[in-house]
Amino acid sequence: MIVNGEVTDGFEPVRDAFVRNFETLGDRGAAVAVYRDGHKVVDLWGGTRDVDGTAPWEHGTAQIVRSATKGVAAAVLLLLHQRGELDLDAPVGAYWPEYKAAGKDRTLVRHLLAHRAGVPALDRPLTPAEAADPDLGAAAVAAQPPAWEPGTDHGYHAQTYSWLTGEVVRRVTGRPIGEWIAEEIAGPVGADLWLGLPAAHSARAGRVGQIAAPTQTGGLRTRPKRSVAEAYADPGSLTSRAFAAITPMPDENDPAYRAAALPASNGIATADGLARFYASLIGEVDGGVRLFTPETVEVARGERSAGPDRVLVVNTRFGLGYMLHGGASPLLSPASFGHPGRGGALGLADPESGIAFGYVTNGFRTSVTADPRAQALLQAVRLTR
Repeated sequence: MIVNGEVTDGFEPVRDAFVRNFETLGDRGAAVAVYRDGHKVVDLWGGTRDVDGTAPWEHGTAQIVRSATKGVAAAVLLLLHQRGELDLDAPVGAYWPEYKAAGKDRTLVRHLLAHRAGVPALDRPLTPAEAADPDLGAAAVAAQPPAWEPGTDHGYHAQTYSWLTGEVVRRVTGRPIGEWIAEEIAGPVGADLWLGLPAAHSARAGRVGQIAAPTQTGGLRTRPKRSVAEAYADPGSLTSRAFAAITPMPDENDPAYRAAALPASNGIATADGLARFYASLIGEVDGGVRLFTPETVEVARGERSAGPDRVLVVNTRFGLGYMLHGGASPLLSPASFGHPGRGGALGLADPESGIAFGYVTNGFRTSVTADPRAQALLQAVRLTR
């Protein structure tokens, strides 16, 4: 297997693990990047740019990262809080009056980020075209009665996170969240990531698809009385309904879907863009931009939800917009915060070690939060510290 790119001395185990992902874990095309103290120490890529093609993955090839987008979207709300423009402890209705409907008047902004809002599913799922319309998506979640009293429990808002976060940003700033990310995050940081892929960059994004699972088991590791796969297969379960808030499942290779801005699911990034973004949350990148103050880092990674997840079934841990290290979502260390994308991608920051990590792939698997390929790379990074 030919792997392109470079690693700094001491990070050779990451290259070895990346090669093994192709040889034993079935990767078709992928990239991984690691920053330490704001400087890039790993930049590797290999395989094909399209899961079903033969053209080689190039430096700068980007892929859809599914729910890893949520970590980028969360940064928007936290930065608005850091700038004094958004109160995380204010009712959502203070910014978005329509959201007070159906018993949601006491929902706080922080409940949206910690998956405690109680609206992970919609009584009437949206079509892909409807989901891409921010007005329709916002109206749907505003009218939706909660599945539990907001703030009292948590469950992963797999799709509805898009309209919850996106509409708050639009009400506070007057700008679409994808535009805000481009102008206030990706541009200043120099990160190749997009929410709403511009036509000028569409040729950089490879085609993604489902691939067979390896012999090793991945995904959610805790074995509950009912597994997430079993719950997902039950059309009446909250799990199934949460992931089916957009029905049918959009074609993730459709240019129209990629051009939409769905903060829960359709961000597109390079591995370097994802890692560089997380590096900018915990320190200056290449001696330049830092996004989060140390105080905001602690706000982001402070535990706000823990225990049995009403949607993902197993025990999960969330800060404000970020998954935290645990059995269902192993990150680099207990200090880490980040977000996986269902089926493969992962981005995270570890403020104690100064490490930021990004992995993207074109081959999706059924894993939800702990894909074995990303986990193998994280284990290799641990060997370098």
